[in-house]
Amino acid sequence: RPPRSTLFPYTTLFRSENGHAVGVRTAQGEIRCQVVVNCAGQWARQFGRLAGVNVPLYSAEHFYVVTGKIDGVTPAMPVVRDPDGFIYYKEEVGGIVMGGFEPVAKPWKVDPIPATFQFELLGEDWDQFEPLMTNAIHRTPCLETAEIKMLLNGPESFTPDGNFILGEAPELRNYFVCAGFNSSGIANSGGAGRLIAEWIIGGEPSTDLWDVDIRRFAAFTGNRKALFERTAETLGLHYAMRWPRQELETARPLRTSPLYDSLRVKGAEFGSKNGWERVNYFRPGGAESPAHTLEKPGWLPWMIAEQRATRETVAVYDQSSFSKLQLQGHDALDVLQRLCANEIDIPVDKMVYTAMLNERGGFESDLTIIRQRPDRFGDRFLIVTGSAQTTRDFDWISRHIAPTEHAILTDISALYGVLSIMGPNADTVLSRVSNNAFAADPLKFSWTRLIDLGFARVRAARMSYVGGPGYELYVPVEMMRHVYQTVTEAGSDLGLVDAGYYALDALRIEMGRRAWGAEIGPDETPFEANMMFAVKLDKASAFIGQDALRQKQMQALRKKLVRIVLDDPDVYVWGGETILLDGAPVGELTSAGWSPKAGACVALGYVRGVCAQQDHRDTVAQVEVWGEKRAARLTTA
Repeated sequence: RPPRSTLFPYTTLFRSENGHAVGVRTAQGEIRCQVVVNCAGQWARQFGRLAGVNVPLYSAEHFYVVTGKIDGVTPAMPVVRDPDGFIYYKEEVGGIVMGGFEPVAKPWKVDPIPATFQFELLGEDWDQFEPLMTNAIHRTPCLETAEIKMLLNGPESFTPDGNFILGEAPELRNYFVCAGFNSSGIANSGGAGRLIAEWIIGGEPSTDLWDVDIRRFAAFTGNRKALFERTAETLGLHYAMRWPRQELETARPLRTSPLYDSLRVKGAEFGSKNGWERVNYFRPGGAESPAHTLEKPGWLPWMIAEQRATRETVAVYDQSSFSKLQLQGHDALDVLQRLCANEIDIPVDKMVYTAMLNERGGFESDLTIIRQRPDRFGDRFLIVTGSAQTTRDFDWISRHIAPTEHAILTDISALYGVLSIMGPNADTVLSRVSNNAFAADPLKFSWTRLIDLGFARVRAARMSYVGGPGYELYVPVEMMRHVYQTVTEAGSDLGLVDAGYYALDALRIEMGRRAWGAEIGPDETPFEANMMFAVKLDKASAFIGQDALRQKQMQALRKKLVRIVLDDPDVYVWGGETILLDGAPVGELTSAGWSPKAGACVALGYVRGVCAQQDHRDTVAQVEVWGEKRAARLTTA
């Protein structure tokens, strides 16, 4: 019998069988159960560790004052928030409770939290509270003379991105988490409880919960030092102005490509996705990082230069953050045929883009799959998916491998880098560095080939997310620097430039390419996203979501994806803005960017209702931008 836990004296061990939670063993005996739900609040991370489950959250000290009675304050007083002052108010017994979320928060240094800690207060810290009190006195001068009964300080937990955590843990089946509500538990509790209940009963959520899904977090997010630093930032942003494309700054850099230092010297401005440092854009020599804005961003001219190079000469993108999974085994093909809506029984070295659907016919993911040469363990497939989706996609695929099937899924993301060579001169660059490997036998679109590149051996894939000619190079990570240097030297006289994800994103929008989390997700079907090219509805083997699609094929669309071009080049949109037809709201933008070709912003979005039943070709429309209606043209995507 294991020793009693010092963190949870009444719980000593989680019981699991075949990767499923089946109960807990306590000091008072064993409790068998079908489902475990971790609702342990600020203890959820410690409680999760007992079962080997990662629940990334950390406590911070949270302050508020309680005043004596104040003239004019009655129970009818509403809850008041002043985000500019980082403060809130509510009435209590004729007085006021005033608290807030200071810009630089104070993580609680007690970790682990003792199991005996309950409903206790921490020590006063007026220096920490002073900025909030100063702002409150400015907003409500009565506080300057009001009786302050007490300054209360209690710990409250926050997550690395400021959203709460729901869902079944990828590490253990039948173990659910409902925690990390970031000071908004009461407001979210009803909906969270219902969604967890639906998830437990139905086996998957009934709606798109990606923003709060526990699978958005990889295992490394449980690092205590990183959580300590990030908590000071996320609590501080609770009432702060969140600018478009604003990046979190703490606990970085962490996951880096071998090219990180070389690209930083070239002026790379990095963003972070699932812990990976990815280039957003490149600053010209000597230029300062531009300030955040709601208008046209200061980095726009630099991004346009990267876009033009991609369209007119050649550009190189470091996309090493791609999630790369390997599925191999004698039953690997059967597993993928069941999970993927497109035909996966393709020739060796061929690649296929496919939807992966849920039972409702909505997207669980979109994948690029390359069939590799089989080995003694059976078929081998390289599965390439988005940077943020590693844990989610790994979980979805692995949970659908039957115990009797011979199929092994491995995350090999860190073993291979990806360089994308895009533009009209991409063929010339690759021919120079690969001994004219494609001269006699050009690589066709959606095919791959192992080639010699410089001194390295890499897999070249003919494809382009941004549209136009291009290749993706899958490079062993230890050879990335050599391959990058070889490619950039070969393209120096061809106009080759380094480019980042802002250009990539804008170019894919210009070409109507969909993106996970924007245009596609669990609530969107291939019919609505106009992506039946990623589905083979009549393929011989059944796949998840096939029956739902056949039913929806006969039904009217709830919504339809459209492409929008703004008329005014001075108007800048970021995504999320309302689409209007004849002055009435009909949908919203899902993503937006700048198009040098159009000389204005372009966007993708969904229209609903009657508009979803219509075919649109340069339909006159409007987009509401900061309260003003701006002219646009709308076309079915």
